[in-house]
Amino acid sequence: MTQPTSTGQAWATGLTVFAAIFMMISGVATAIQGIVALANSEFYVVGRKYTFQFDVTAWGWILLLLGIVVAAVGVFLYVGQTWARWTALVVVALSMIANFTWVPYYPVWGIIVLALDGAVIWALTVDTREQV
Repeated sequence: MTQPTSTGQAWATGLTVFAAIFMMISGVATAIQGIVALANSEFYVVGRKYTFQFDVTAWGWILLLLGIVVAAVGVFLYVGQTWARWTALVVVALSMIANFTWVPYYPVWGIIVLALDGAVIWALTVDTREQV
């Protein structure tokens, strides 16, 4: 295996910083969703009968804790902890699943967080090595 060039290393560093910052933003957004659900469970209203029907207060706790974990792993990824890269992939995948099931309650915010999480997964898995 060849050593990455300075351009490849710069791309890898840039994408990792991108992923870490987006994880922090996504984690805070998810935690805010949870806080709102806990503070006022009637804020979120489901208009139709969806397959995923959950108690809003329970979802508030799930989203609050998940948001804190996502943001914390984003901080550790930013400071360069090696374990944080794989942990980030797992935590962000869980965040995507949670926000997908949350879409009936607050579609715009859920889709925005899904997009942020997708960008994080892309940034963490893209191959930045130059082909020889």
